[in-house]
Amino acid sequence: MASSSSASSGDLPPLSASDFRTYNRMAEHMEAFHSHFRLTWNQLSEACGNSGKRGLSARQMIMMGLQFCAQLNLHHNIEEQHIFPVLAKKMPEFRKNVELLSQHKQIHAGLEKLEKYLEQCQCGEEDLRREEVKRLMEGFEKVLWVHLDQEVETLGAANMRKFWSLDEMRRLPM
Repeated sequence: MASSSSASSGDLPPLSASDFRTYNRMAEHMEAFHSHFRLTWNQLSEACGNSGKRGLSARQMIMMGLQFCAQLNLHHNIEEQHIFPVLAKKMPEFRKNVELLSQHKQIHAGLEKLEKYLEQCQCGEEDLRREEVKRLMEGFEKVLWVHLDQEVETLGAANMRKFWSLDEMRRLPM
């Protein structure tokens, strides 16, 4: 995360370390979730090129992929129902039909395809083909990675202080 000196923006005065932490709290919290998603994504992606002893078994890959889909869906549902509506009161980035929510829709379209395929593999309708998992992941990889970074940046101290007072920041959800 950025230091307090880089958090100042335009005509705003520099932040103390304590105020920076208050303004940056949501970004740090979000980064923790996003780091988990990146790690799991990378493990799945790597497993697409490996089979047998070096990589995940087919069963492990299916379970990890389904867990990833479920956790990311839950994460986005919580954001859309509980966090974004509060932030949207002052921050245009979190209003409907704006980039962050548009990215959610694109990500979910890809997640649905991946999840459907993995469920078919889990119940034996399909044999797991790692190249198919990779193809499905590549279908929404770019928007996912951009979103993970952009959302954290938007919640960072430099941006949040433009819209919220310190007292308001302390009361925001998350």
